[in-house]
Amino acid sequence: MATLVLTVIGNDTSGLVDALAGPIARHGGSWDRSHMARLAGQFAGIVVVSVPDENVTALQASLDSLNAQGLLDVQVAIASSSTEDGPPENLLRLELIGQDRPGIISEISAALATRNVSILELETNTTSAPMSGEPLFEAKATLRVPNELPLDQLRETLEDIANELMVDLDLRPE
Repeated sequence: MATLVLTVIGNDTSGLVDALAGPIARHGGSWDRSHMARLAGQFAGIVVVSVPDENVTALQASLDSLNAQGLLDVQVAIASSSTEDGPPENLLRLELIGQDRPGIISEISAALATRNVSILELETNTTSAPMSGEPLFEAKATLRVPNELPLDQLRETLEDIANELMVDLDLRPE
């Protein structure tokens, strides 16, 4: 069984999920996991699909036809079948909120990358502050921290950045 990761984007219209689910089902695939949303008038998402090895090429061709029809732009990546058998790593939940400004994600992600911390999941949103109406930036992330990185050191680094950015940051075990 092959595992495929599909990235999809298209103009938001009804029937897009059905247009994607149909070929997956017809080729014996299983829709394992997804995250999809309407963003700035576009429908975008990521879908993890399991499909019999012998049907991968046919499924890719069917998904290419969605591209040709202009319905959805679908990119297909075959996931690695290797699994890591090393020691479990620490999972942390990062939550951040503060006045919106350019560079927040850039500064946080750079600090994480230099410490080999992986972002497993990231969700961001911009809302209006309740009283002032000023734009607030919110981010929630699940982080995978290498065992050799002291959590206190990571926490201190992120809190220093949060102070510079004047945002509230919470970091706790997942």
